[in-house]
Amino acid sequence: MFDSIGWGEIIVLALAALFIFGPERLPHLAKDAAAGLKKVRSAITGVRAQVNETLGDDLPELRDLDLRRYHPKTFIRSQLFEDDEPGAGHSGSTAASMAAAAPMAARPRDRAVPPPFDPDAT
Repeated sequence: MFDSIGWGEIIVLALAALFIFGPERLPHLAKDAAAGLKKVRSAITGVRAQVNETLGDDLPELRDLDLRRYHPKTFIRSQLFEDDEPGAGHSGSTAASMAAAAPMAARPRDRAVPPPFDPDAT
């Protein structure tokens, strides 16, 4: 949750909250924030249980669905860094794709032949 916030920023925020709200109101605000967080977590748990009850019986593949896999950062990271083929390594697949594309880019085009035309692309 706090991947981009360091300890220095957290201390500055805590000191700012202390100065803004004062030492008398800060403990009550922290208790209210903790209670609110507990309510949000219980609501999320209830929604997950309701989704599992509703869709779990009809669609057993949704019972084991992990929504954290579809967080945008995790999803993009998995799409960029996972291999398409189980046995291929990162450098091998990249080098092979670059080697296959290199002859196409290095070959000069014959000016007498018109360039390829794709009617579906236009």
